[in-house]
Amino acid sequence: MSIDPSSIPNFGGQPDPEPTGPAGSVVIPDQELVKQLLDQMELKYLVDEEGDLAAPWEEFRTYFMFRGEGDQQVFAVRTFYERAYSVDDKPQLHEVIDDWNRRTLWPKVYTHTHDDGSVRLIGEAQTLIGLGVSLEHFVSSTVSWVRASIEFDKWVGETLGLEKDAEGGDEGDAGETEA
Repeated sequence: MSIDPSSIPNFGGQPDPEPTGPAGSVVIPDQELVKQLLDQMELKYLVDEEGDLAAPWEEFRTYFMFRGEGDQQVFAVRTFYERAYSVDDKPQLHEVIDDWNRRTLWPKVYTHTHDDGSVRLIGEAQTLIGLGVSLEHFVSSTVSWVRASIEFDKWVGETLGLEKDAEGGDEGDAGETEA
C-alpha cells in the first residue's frame, strides 16, 4: 500500500520537496539528508549545542534528532511550543491535547512542567530507521510531521481562543503566563 504524497495537506503553502536519489531506494537517514530536505522546504535551521538540527519559528522550534545505534536507531521530530501555561491550566490542556491525540496520527502532544511551574506543550513523532527506510517514505513522513506541528500550533491557539486574544491585544490571555 502506498500513500500518494499529493494527498498530504500543504500547511505551509510550499510545494512538496522531491526525494533525492533513485525512486524506491532504501536509505539510513542522517543529519545531512535532513539538512537537504530542510533546504528544499526553504526552512532555516541551526545545529544546537547537542548536535541536533533545529528549525526555529516564532511560536515554537522543531528538532530533528537521531537516537540509538544500529538497528535500533530512531529518528524523531520533536516540537517545543513556546506558549507557557500555568499548572492550574493542565486539566484543560489535557482535555484539549487528548482530543488532538485521538483525532490525529502526529504529532503526539504532551505537557511538560518546568521547575518554575510553567507548563509547555511538546509534540513528537518518531520512526525506527536503523535497518533503512524508503527515501520516499522518509521524505513524506518528515514533511508531514513538520506540517502537522505547524497545524497543531494554529489549532491549539484557535481551540483555546488564544489566537483571537492575541489579535485583539488583550493582556490577560487565558492560561498564558510570562515566559
